[in-house]
Amino acid sequence: MEIVAFSGWARCARIVCQNIEMIVTLEVGPRIVRFGFVGGPNIMHVVPETAGKSGADEWVGYGGHRLWIAPETKERSMQPDNAEVEYAVDGETHIFTTGIDKYHTQKEIRITPRPTAKSFRLEHRIYNYSTYDLELAPWAATICEGGEVIFPMPPFESHRTNVLPAMPLVLWAYTKLHDSRFTLGDRVLRFRHDPTKGPNKIGALVKQGYAALVFDGCTFLKRFGFDPTCVYADYGCNFETFSRQDMLEIESLGAMQIVHSGSFCTHEERWYLEPETAPAGDAECGEWLESLAATRA
Repeated sequence: MEIVAFSGWARCARIVCQNIEMIVTLEVGPRIVRFGFVGGPNIMHVVPETAGKSGADEWVGYGGHRLWIAPETKERSMQPDNAEVEYAVDGETHIFTTGIDKYHTQKEIRITPRPTAKSFRLEHRIYNYSTYDLELAPWAATICEGGEVIFPMPPFESHRTNVLPAMPLVLWAYTKLHDSRFTLGDRVLRFRHDPTKGPNKIGALVKQGYAALVFDGCTFLKRFGFDPTCVYADYGCNFETFSRQDMLEIESLGAMQIVHSGSFCTHEERWYLEPETAPAGDAECGEWLESLAATRA
């Protein structure tokens, strides 16, 4: 670990695991503003107009990876994260904590490098310091520079053997399924960034618990949870992806939870970065993604 300057912020924590690095600004956030191979391209998108800034009264979109609150509301989700972040190290774990907002919630991201697995474990916590219980879900939103998001479809079964629904596919009011950025296959759904196209979004319940973003010859694999006994926000999503002209998001959500006064909820992701790209064909891509996730637990 070292403190470095990055993208206009003078104080950022740099965390290295094997040949992969993260940079987390300490001046706003918590925000992971760089993720990539050492010396390689930055997968994170940092908004040029707000890079290096802090201290605003309203919520600011800096880019990078952040902890969000679902269901999304302007009042609770979009609380400003423009102040300095408390930073501590506990053994191998790096802890980044906000102040308590006006709704008495506090956000924290705990990052643990896993050198033997060549990955990072991210634990996202939301604390409730109010005098009443809250119902919410932690939401891990990662804003990337571009590329293509790929997530798996449910395994095929004949209607003669399984007549029940297998997976919700969730749309927003601005979702356009005829958008050329989407490719809906039997094995995977692909969503590409296009700098000429505006906002579009889709969500799903990905029971396999993984999705990938392919960018500039690299594959960023996220692993996240699915619990069949739990309820998920946004009509049952534990995964969502959003894009507009300047970026592409790969997001996972924890289950909806009752967070008692004085307690916290948590949501875990595991991040992997591989120097490879996805096959073009649907069947080949499905096999590749399944095999990649199977060897990275």
